[in-house]
Amino acid sequence: MSSKKYFDDVASQWDKMRETFFSEAVREKAFAVASIQPDQLAADIGVGTGFITEGLLQRGLKVIAIDQSDAMLQELKKKFQCDGKIDYRKGEAEKLPIEDEIVDYVFANMFLHHVESPPVAINEMVRILKPDGKLIITDIDEHNFEFLKKEQYDRWMGFKREDVKLWFIKAGLKEIMVDCVGENCCAPSCCGDEYASVSIFVASGKKVI
Repeated sequence: MSSKKYFDDVASQWDKMRETFFSEAVREKAFAVASIQPDQLAADIGVGTGFITEGLLQRGLKVIAIDQSDAMLQELKKKFQCDGKIDYRKGEAEKLPIEDEIVDYVFANMFLHHVESPPVAINEMVRILKPDGKLIITDIDEHNFEFLKKEQYDRWMGFKREDVKLWFIKAGLKEIMVDCVGENCCAPSCCGDEYASVSIFVASGKKVI
């Protein structure tokens, strides 16, 4: 099964699943780091059912919501009743369906460990940022829970923070920060007695021309 098929299959259950993985504190930390302002445009990459998007709308932003899963996008549309502040687009990490330099913020929450090439995905996210725009990624630290690759179709077993920082530098970002969110991502194995608890980081950088 591909990660796309997995997310298509779990889309209707994703909100309840997400609540067991991590709390809204992850979203609040990302927003605090970004210093988000109302009436601006954000892209939510790997939007899922709208964990990040919901918070952005509550704070008065408009959102371009990107996901590779049709089922996730359908769930998102149901939840927000075709809110005029959301632009729904289907797309892949390495080729985002967004024009150059049009968004003020890019958020990617628990997305990077599912993509084929994290550096390419980061370059794409930087491409769509306006000058002075900010990229904020929340994801998991490096771990050794192999069952997550088998059961949740993770491509990467988390990341070293120094690698993430290097990818941001190579993408041309400035004012880079990689820090601990202060919460773990937790998931039990459905096929055994293993239980993953992995620390979550937040990484941010600014596009300076």
